[in-house]
Amino acid sequence: MNTATIAGSLLMALISQSRVQAQDPYPPGELGKTVRLGETLVRETNTHPLTKPYVGNVLQCTSCHLDAGRDLKAASFIGVASVYPAYSPRESAVITLEDRILNCFIRSQNGKRPPNGSQVSVAIAAYITWLSKDVPIQMNPKAPLGPNSLRPLKEPAVRPDLARGKSLYADRCSACHSDDGSGSDDGPPVWGHNSFNDGAGLSKVPKMASWLKVAMPPGEADLKIQEAFDIAAFVNSHDRPRFQQPINAKPQRNK
Repeated sequence: MNTATIAGSLLMALISQSRVQAQDPYPPGELGKTVRLGETLVRETNTHPLTKPYVGNVLQCTSCHLDAGRDLKAASFIGVASVYPAYSPRESAVITLEDRILNCFIRSQNGKRPPNGSQVSVAIAAYITWLSKDVPIQMNPKAPLGPNSLRPLKEPAVRPDLARGKSLYADRCSACHSDDGSGSDDGPPVWGHNSFNDGAGLSKVPKMASWLKVAMPPGEADLKIQEAFDIAAFVNSHDRPRFQQPINAKPQRNK
């Protein structure tokens, strides 16, 4: 093999490697494996062996944080890590990103809080931090909300109406979430024992309406503000699990 042939082979190898790297934006080595695991856990929260023991319903993180938190409009993870540590009014304490992630398990997942520092905790935090890698750090002294957090809607002048919400739900939502809210292969349950509990943010009508306005129906998200509030009121008029504060739910700090 002559020098020109060797040089050509090396050049082709370098080009091939650069193409692979361009297609694989994750960090290299063990960190990249952990980031990938975090994304997998976000997408398979209720079925993955690592997270399943801590989940009490059939939801995944990506049920609310669409496209595993990559969707900039619907409760995006992008930039979230940049605001932590942050003050949390709900916890009356300064919390870490890990704290915020783990508390979702006892509210939105209606389950148990995984231990701080566990493989679950570290992997999901690593994934969210990786998604936030280009966002400047600016800790939030008021609330644990990132730069792409859900923007709250101003409540309409006309109060939400359950009858209108029921009709809109049947027309715009039931095909994916079923008439009885129990969900299907196309959409998660939105009330009942397999849904989030009443301690989750989406159990509040204004939060639910704000999320519906930017996220639903998938690929359209064309609800009017009044329609979003009507559907949110109807959905949240149904029973769902009660939130019970676990003893170990709040972050433990040395005094």
